[in-house]
Amino acid sequence: MGICVRNHCCSRLLFITFLCALTIVNDALSPDGEALVSFRSGVSKSDGGISQWRPEDPDPCNWKGVTCDSKTKRVVALNLDHQTLRGPLPPELGQLDQLRLLMLHNNALYGSIPAALGNCTALEGIYLQNNYLTGTIPSEMGNLSALKDLDISNNNLNGAIPVSFGQLEKLTTFNVSNNFLEGKIPSDSLLARFSKDSFIGNLNLCGKQIDVVCLDDRGNSSTGSTAGQGGKTVKLLISASATVGGLLLVALMGFWGCFLYKKLGRVESKSLAIDVSGGASIVMFHGDLPYASKDIIKKLEALNEEHIIGCGGFGTVYKLDMEDGNVFALKKIVKLNEGFDRFFERELEILGSIKHRYLVNLRGYCNSPTSKLLLYDYLPGGSLDEALHERGEQLDWDSRVNIIIGAAKGLAYLHHDCSPRIIHRDIKSSNILLDGNLEARVSDFGLAKLLEDEESHITTIVAGTFGYLAPEYMQSGRATEKTDVYSFGVLVLEVLSGKLPTDTSFVEKGYNVVGWLNFLISENRAREIVDRSCQGVETESLDALLSIATKCVSSSPDERPTMHRVVQLLESEVMTPCPSEFYDSSSD
Repeated sequence: MGICVRNHCCSRLLFITFLCALTIVNDALSPDGEALVSFRSGVSKSDGGISQWRPEDPDPCNWKGVTCDSKTKRVVALNLDHQTLRGPLPPELGQLDQLRLLMLHNNALYGSIPAALGNCTALEGIYLQNNYLTGTIPSEMGNLSALKDLDISNNNLNGAIPVSFGQLEKLTTFNVSNNFLEGKIPSDSLLARFSKDSFIGNLNLCGKQIDVVCLDDRGNSSTGSTAGQGGKTVKLLISASATVGGLLLVALMGFWGCFLYKKLGRVESKSLAIDVSGGASIVMFHGDLPYASKDIIKKLEALNEEHIIGCGGFGTVYKLDMEDGNVFALKKIVKLNEGFDRFFERELEILGSIKHRYLVNLRGYCNSPTSKLLLYDYLPGGSLDEALHERGEQLDWDSRVNIIIGAAKGLAYLHHDCSPRIIHRDIKSSNILLDGNLEARVSDFGLAKLLEDEESHITTIVAGTFGYLAPEYMQSGRATEKTDVYSFGVLVLEVLSGKLPTDTSFVEKGYNVVGWLNFLISENRAREIVDRSCQGVETESLDALLSIATKCVSSSPDERPTMHRVVQLLESEVMTPCPSEFYDSSSD
């Protein structure tokens, strides 16, 4: 009897254990859920949505951004765009073999696109644009035979466009623009039907789609895909100009004129002399300059290459010394066409009426038969670009902070306080000038509008600004106040790091300065971006500046603050940090 009872109890215990095991199996997270948990664990920051994903759930179908098939409970869509996600894409995403839609655009994702994504053969749409993805495009993505829409634009991808993409017969939309891709665009496949807009803004692409002849086709290095660094620069500018209009010629004329002058020595004086003969007229905006027009014209006629002090996309800059000791800067802009005069005077009258402590003062202009000559106050400190990257002088922490605040106040005035409001469109270190006390002045405001194509309302990208441009501006060519804010954020990072936005130390790792910041933040090393030669760095001010810059360079324009708000943050969190500590960069 005891044996029977004991056997009965054992059988009951085994049955209960079996039921528990079944319960555990039923409650275990599905393989799709496990793949998404791997994704969540790699993301270091988000808006909090995916942090609410519960690994103890039996399936992920109720998780934010996740859509499942109602019958199979398999994940068919992952929609997490504009969620401030920061982190890599895990290869486990390749386990979602029923996934039809992947939308992770407008975040801060970095690292490579996992080759395992090629296992998701049900995919119909992939949207990864406006992130910081690096590395090459995996050829395995050519296995996605159901793919209809692919957008991986505005990242830091390099290498060639995979030949396997020619197998994507259902592809209807395709965009790889604004990366660092190179090589020949496959033209013997369905990719040939996509327009130039799908490929523009890459480092060294060639092919029929963008009207750039490849080296293998002719062996002509001047138009081929391996034309050397100079060829890469020109091609990058020409590629970018396809997005934002046909006025790049002005930028190239100013850029190459100065390049030849600096690299090859003096050229003929006649080619650089300012031609003011044939009825030039002088217009002065402020009555505090006691100069007759004939006296100014006489000085202009004497200018030649020896007086050049700068070059930029908008034109060559000369130093103009008057007899009474006053010094001015003269910017020469070559006329584009007959219609250039129709609105030139009207726009300059507006620019000449704007006076602010943190803006370079436009005094007047000379209307010559061949060019426009803009007369500005001369600032002896030169440009911020020169101070950071050319002169070798060490800007201490206080100087850098003051420069950032001055530039912010000048830009905020343009956006919010002057009438009419002005979008700068070309914020960069070479357009921030410094006076003798290293106070910042914003220059060249309004010139991008001045050189705008009246019919298309599209403005040129100026030589040297590639690293400062907001992703949406590179794609659409439409400038807004928020594209200026993005450029300002890049400028802050440039001042803090002492490096150009596209410094080789970043590019070699597949980043620009924004991508590098996001990488450092993901590893809790954000302070390492600061220039090690900078003396007296204050920890709280540095952290506040990094926070402001991160907001400014958000991939989503809506998440960027206004410049008024930026100034408020700078004054409340950077100028008066409390308590104050000094950050020794050499200790890291």
